[in-house]
Amino acid sequence: MIFTFAAFLFFLVIGTPIVFVLGIAAALTLIFVEPGIPLTIISQRIFDSLNSFTLMAIPFFVFLGVIMDEGGISRRIVDFAAALVGWIIGSLLMVSVFASTALAAISGSGSADVAAISAIMQPELRRRKYDIDFSAALIAASGSLAQIIPPSLMMVIVALISNLSVGALFLAGILPGLVTSIGLLSCGYLHAKRGGDQYRETEPFTLKRLGQTFVRALPSLVMPVIIIGGIVGGVFTPTEAASVAVLYGLLLSIFIHRDLRIKRLPGMILRAAALASGVMMIVGTASIFGWLVANANVPALLADWIKDFTAEPWVYLLIVNVLLLVVGMFMESLAAILILVPVLMPIAIDFGIDPVHFGLVVVMNFAIGMVTPPYGITLFVASAIAERNVLQVARRMFWPWVIMTTVLILVTYIPEIGLFLPRLSGLLD
Repeated sequence: MIFTFAAFLFFLVIGTPIVFVLGIAAALTLIFVEPGIPLTIISQRIFDSLNSFTLMAIPFFVFLGVIMDEGGISRRIVDFAAALVGWIIGSLLMVSVFASTALAAISGSGSADVAAISAIMQPELRRRKYDIDFSAALIAASGSLAQIIPPSLMMVIVALISNLSVGALFLAGILPGLVTSIGLLSCGYLHAKRGGDQYRETEPFTLKRLGQTFVRALPSLVMPVIIIGGIVGGVFTPTEAASVAVLYGLLLSIFIHRDLRIKRLPGMILRAAALASGVMMIVGTASIFGWLVANANVPALLADWIKDFTAEPWVYLLIVNVLLLVVGMFMESLAAILILVPVLMPIAIDFGIDPVHFGLVVVMNFAIGMVTPPYGITLFVASAIAERNVLQVARRMFWPWVIMTTVLILVTYIPEIGLFLPRLSGLLD
């Protein structure tokens, strides 16, 4: 197994894309360490890992994100957010966080949310002379909420590989996501309070404007209810929920908003297919790596080591949090989840930790990884659209990072924050 991890780290360090790192490390292991195992196992494992009805939800949710971007859904949500919180000091920061939270409940993709919000908000942020670096950092942190607030793609993956209820995991993410959002709103407000006069330029609050923007945004805001309510209520599966959401988004964008023309659909489908295929390739190659790890009995050996080290669940959770925060800094979240969760989840269950709670902790760690350099995908997206150096933006990430980490610690050691809604719905005992 040492050879496998050495090959993995070598190709990762030299900048090889993660999908090839996983596949090459596994192939080299089979050639030089396990010559008795035929290489055909690679294709078999890839096919078996992708042969899942639940996984079909991923391309549908990716396509939904593309529809949101092209169909005017994001703009209407931003307009509603401006009417709702635009009167508060640091209005543009408030709008950015609120709109990101709302979009998170629709798309499930952090990078897509960050791109949409940044493209809409950055021109006005510059016009009003806001601190662009801090604004980009706050948008990046807010966008990562899409990994926590349902319908999160990461939660679908965690539920699939851990044999958990997708609905229960979705509900578990709602309160932690909202608490994090409130924390980021507070962070933006305190920054604005200490800032100059530009942060005090606000929009007057009027019920008329709020009502008008709410009516325009209402069809879009109904989408999370369709997705989550349908899954939790047992009306349809996560995959069916994703396909229904896509159909609803298309009808909304084409016939109600009328911002999307049918002739643009082929290009949008190709774009979504390209994005989704990248995700699915990672799932396939990670399954080979994960199989080798399991075949080498690594989970059992690691479990024995941890149990010799500590018998306390809180210590194990601390170890996991530190491990995942570090891994999230250097590795794509999806690949890390596919490799580590099958190893760490059985140990958590042995410690008596609720698997839904543990799955939530995993997802929250990798949400923080999305804003933490050197990987930090949402950080890079926000920096690129803001036309700022990523290191400049990263320097202003400290307080948003502290808030996200604080909520993670609270959720880790107060499980009911995440488990309250699943228990209330009857999905957990």
